[in-house]
Amino acid sequence: MDQKRCRWVPLDDPLYVEYHDEEWGRPLKEEKKLFEMLILEGFQAGLSWRTILHKRKAFEEAFDGFDPETVARYDEAKIASLLSNPRIVRSEAKIRAAVINARAYLSIEREWGSFAAYLSSFAPRPIIERGKTTSPLAEKISSDLKKRGMKFVGPTIVYSYLQAIGIVFSHDEDCFVSLGKSPAK
Repeated sequence: MDQKRCRWVPLDDPLYVEYHDEEWGRPLKEEKKLFEMLILEGFQAGLSWRTILHKRKAFEEAFDGFDPETVARYDEAKIASLLSNPRIVRSEAKIRAAVINARAYLSIEREWGSFAAYLSSFAPRPIIERGKTTSPLAEKISSDLKKRGMKFVGPTIVYSYLQAIGIVFSHDEDCFVSLGKSPAK
Protein backbone atom coordinates (compact mmCIF):
# COMPACT_ATOMS: atom_id res chain seq x y z
CA MET A 1 0.00 0.00 0.00
CA ASP A 2 1.32 3.41 -0.98
CA GLN A 3 2.01 6.02 1.67
CA LYS A 4 -0.14 9.12 1.70
CA ARG A 5 1.83 12.17 0.54
CA CYS A 6 1.19 15.88 0.23
CA ARG A 7 -1.46 16.57 -2.41
CA TRP A 8 0.91 18.60 -4.58
CA VAL A 9 3.36 15.73 -5.20
CA PRO A 10 3.15 14.48 -8.81
CA LEU A 11 3.05 10.72 -8.19
CA ASP A 12 3.99 10.01 -11.82
CA ASP A 13 7.42 11.62 -11.27
CA PRO A 14 9.73 9.33 -9.24
CA LEU A 15 12.37 12.05 -8.83
CA TYR A 16 9.78 14.44 -7.39
CA VAL A 17 8.36 11.74 -5.09
CA GLU A 18 11.88 10.99 -3.82
CA TYR A 19 12.53 14.71 -3.24
CA HIS A 20 9.31 15.00 -1.22
CA ASP A 21 9.89 11.79 0.72
CA GLU A 22 13.57 12.29 1.54
CA GLU A 23 14.33 16.03 1.48
CA TRP A 24 11.56 18.59 1.36
CA GLY A 25 10.65 20.06 4.70
CA ARG A 26 13.39 18.26 6.61
CA PRO A 27 15.44 20.55 8.88
CA LEU A 28 18.67 21.29 7.05
CA LYS A 29 21.83 22.64 8.67
CA GLU A 30 24.55 21.60 6.20
CA GLU A 31 25.99 24.83 4.82
CA LYS A 32 26.62 23.67 1.25
CA LYS A 33 23.08 22.26 1.01
CA LEU A 34 21.63 25.50 2.39
CA PHE A 35 23.49 27.36 -0.36
CA GLU A 36 22.39 24.86 -3.02
CA MET A 37 18.74 25.25 -2.10
CA LEU A 38 19.03 29.05 -2.03
CA ILE A 39 20.47 29.03 -5.55
CA LEU A 40 17.94 26.52 -6.88
CA GLU A 41 14.99 28.39 -5.37
CA GLY A 42 16.24 31.55 -7.09
CA PHE A 43 16.41 29.74 -10.43
CA GLN A 44 12.87 28.49 -9.89
CA ALA A 45 11.43 32.01 -10.05
CA GLY A 46 8.85 32.00 -12.84
CA LEU A 47 9.37 28.28 -13.48
CA SER A 48 8.15 25.05 -11.92
CA TRP A 49 10.07 23.21 -9.25
CA ARG A 50 9.79 20.12 -11.47
CA THR A 51 11.87 21.90 -14.12
CA ILE A 52 14.57 22.80 -11.60
CA LEU A 53 14.52 19.39 -9.93
CA HIS A 54 15.09 17.63 -13.23
CA LYS A 55 18.02 19.93 -13.99
CA ARG A 56 19.47 19.71 -10.47
CA LYS A 57 22.37 17.39 -11.33
CA ALA A 58 23.30 19.61 -14.28
CA PHE A 59 23.15 22.66 -12.01
CA GLU A 60 25.37 20.88 -9.48
CA GLU A 61 27.96 20.16 -12.17
CA ALA A 62 27.73 23.61 -13.75
CA PHE A 63 27.98 25.39 -10.38
CA ASP A 64 30.96 23.39 -9.10
CA GLY A 65 29.05 21.31 -6.57
CA PHE A 66 27.39 24.46 -5.20
CA ASP A 67 30.56 25.48 -3.42
CA PRO A 68 29.85 29.11 -2.44
CA GLU A 69 33.54 30.06 -2.35
CA THR A 70 34.00 28.87 -5.93
CA VAL A 71 30.76 30.43 -7.20
CA ALA A 72 31.67 33.76 -5.55
CA ARG A 73 34.82 33.88 -7.70
CA TYR A 74 33.09 33.33 -11.05
CA ASP A 75 34.31 35.72 -13.72
CA GLU A 76 32.82 36.80 -17.05
CA ALA A 77 34.28 33.74 -18.83
CA LYS A 78 32.58 31.37 -16.39
CA ILE A 79 29.30 33.31 -16.66
CA ALA A 80 29.52 33.07 -20.47
CA SER A 81 30.10 29.34 -20.20
CA LEU A 82 27.03 28.97 -17.96
CA LEU A 83 24.97 31.02 -20.42
CA SER A 84 25.90 28.55 -23.15
CA ASN A 85 25.09 25.44 -21.08
CA PRO A 86 21.84 23.98 -22.49
CA ARG A 87 21.44 21.65 -19.48
CA ILE A 88 20.63 24.47 -17.02
CA VAL A 89 18.31 27.48 -17.00
CA ARG A 90 20.24 30.06 -19.01
CA SER A 91 18.94 33.24 -17.49
CA GLU A 92 21.71 35.83 -17.31
CA ALA A 93 19.97 37.64 -14.46
CA LYS A 94 19.68 34.43 -12.43
CA ILE A 95 23.24 33.32 -13.15
CA ARG A 96 24.63 36.71 -12.13
CA ALA A 97 22.39 36.63 -9.05
CA ALA A 98 23.88 33.26 -8.06
CA VAL A 99 27.36 34.83 -8.08
CA ILE A 100 26.21 37.90 -6.15
CA ASN A 101 24.31 35.69 -3.69
CA ALA A 102 27.36 33.48 -3.14
CA ARG A 103 29.36 36.55 -2.08
CA ALA A 104 26.59 37.72 0.26
CA TYR A 105 26.18 34.18 1.60
CA LEU A 106 29.89 34.03 2.50
CA SER A 107 29.65 37.44 4.16
CA ILE A 108 26.73 36.18 6.28
CA GLU A 109 28.71 33.05 7.19
CA ARG A 110 31.64 35.20 8.33
CA GLU A 111 29.35 37.45 10.36
CA TRP A 112 27.23 34.72 11.97
CA GLY A 113 29.58 31.74 11.96
CA SER A 114 27.23 29.87 9.62
CA PHE A 115 24.25 30.54 7.39
CA ALA A 116 22.25 28.14 9.58
CA ALA A 117 22.96 30.36 12.62
CA TYR A 118 21.83 33.41 10.65
CA LEU A 119 18.54 31.69 9.74
CA SER A 120 18.09 30.47 13.32
CA SER A 121 18.25 34.07 14.51
CA PHE A 122 14.92 34.57 12.70
CA ALA A 123 13.35 31.21 13.58
CA PRO A 124 15.07 29.21 16.33
CA ARG A 125 12.83 26.19 15.72
CA PRO A 126 10.58 24.92 12.92
CA ILE A 127 7.26 26.66 12.40
CA ILE A 128 4.26 24.63 11.27
CA GLU A 129 2.33 26.48 8.54
CA ARG A 130 0.24 25.20 5.69
CA GLY A 131 -1.52 26.73 2.74
CA LYS A 132 0.62 29.87 2.44
CA THR A 133 3.00 31.22 -0.18
CA THR A 134 4.62 33.85 2.03
CA SER A 135 4.62 35.05 5.62
CA PRO A 136 5.88 37.88 7.82
CA LEU A 137 8.94 35.71 8.57
CA ALA A 138 9.70 35.30 4.86
CA GLU A 139 9.20 39.03 4.33
CA LYS A 140 11.61 39.85 7.16
CA ILE A 141 14.32 37.47 5.92
CA SER A 142 13.79 38.59 2.31
CA SER A 143 14.21 42.22 3.32
CA ASP A 144 17.40 41.46 5.22
CA LEU A 145 18.87 39.38 2.38
CA LYS A 146 18.11 42.18 -0.09
CA LYS A 147 19.81 44.72 2.18
CA ARG A 148 22.84 42.44 2.08
CA GLY A 149 22.80 42.59 -1.73
CA MET A 150 21.12 39.31 -2.64
CA LYS A 151 18.92 38.99 -5.73
CA PHE A 152 15.97 36.69 -6.47
CA VAL A 153 15.13 36.50 -2.77
CA GLY A 154 11.65 38.00 -2.70
CA PRO A 155 9.24 36.88 0.03
CA THR A 156 7.67 34.09 -2.06
CA ILE A 157 11.06 32.64 -3.03
CA VAL A 158 12.29 32.91 0.55
CA TYR A 159 9.11 31.24 1.84
CA SER A 160 9.59 28.38 -0.60
CA TYR A 161 13.22 28.14 0.54
CA LEU A 162 12.17 28.06 4.21
CA GLN A 163 9.73 25.25 3.41
CA ALA A 164 12.34 23.28 1.48
CA ILE A 165 14.92 23.48 4.28
CA GLY A 166 12.48 22.69 7.08
CA ILE A 167 12.28 26.03 8.86
CA VAL A 168 8.64 26.21 7.80
CA PHE A 169 7.09 22.75 8.06
CA SER A 170 4.31 22.56 5.46
CA HIS A 171 3.65 18.88 4.83
CA ASP A 172 -0.07 18.17 4.62
CA GLU A 173 -1.50 16.99 7.94
CA ASP A 174 -2.30 13.56 6.52
CA CYS A 175 1.08 13.17 4.76
CA PHE A 176 3.16 10.31 6.12
CA VAL A 177 5.95 12.80 6.90
CA SER A 178 3.63 14.83 9.15
CA LEU A 179 2.28 11.75 10.81
CA GLY A 180 5.71 10.36 11.58
CA LYS A 181 8.21 13.17 11.69
CA SER A 182 6.51 16.50 12.35
CA PRO A 183 8.67 18.81 14.47
CA ALA A 184 5.68 19.13 16.79
CA LYS A 185 5.76 15.41 17.65
